[in-house]
Amino acid sequence: MRIAKKLFLFLVLIFFFSCEEQGLFVDFCDCTLEEPLKTNLEIKLDINYWGPSTLIKVYVGNLEDGVLYNSYNAHTSPTIIPDSVSVNKKYTVTATYFKPPDYYIAVDSATPRVRYVKCNVPCYFVYDRVIDLRLKYTK
Repeated sequence: MRIAKKLFLFLVLIFFFSCEEQGLFVDFCDCTLEEPLKTNLEIKLDINYWGPSTLIKVYVGNLEDGVLYNSYNAHTSPTIIPDSVSVNKKYTVTATYFKPPDYYIAVDSATPRVRYVKCNVPCYFVYDRVIDLRLKYTK
């Protein structure tokens, strides 16, 4: 019986931590009454450590496909990509950092999705639109 309780607790913890990016906890300030077809990507960067700006490139689909959507110079973190992207479509984003004499490139991807939430009024919430391009390791 003790093993069953531990297993149940473990499964509940996995559910709560794995569903965060799917919009399990909705911030109703970000809700809209109409279903959005486009959204903005939010990018987390290492701006302060690596210099005044970072080159951001947004690709449609996988990086290997080479379909460049747009490129930007980011000066703050987090930064919002100024062009809206379509929901339910995969985007891969790269950030190029320069620490003399080397360049470092961070890569991450996201597929923004919409979730319908019914509260006092129906609302649509976009999730999985945050991309983390902070470096984990350098020489």
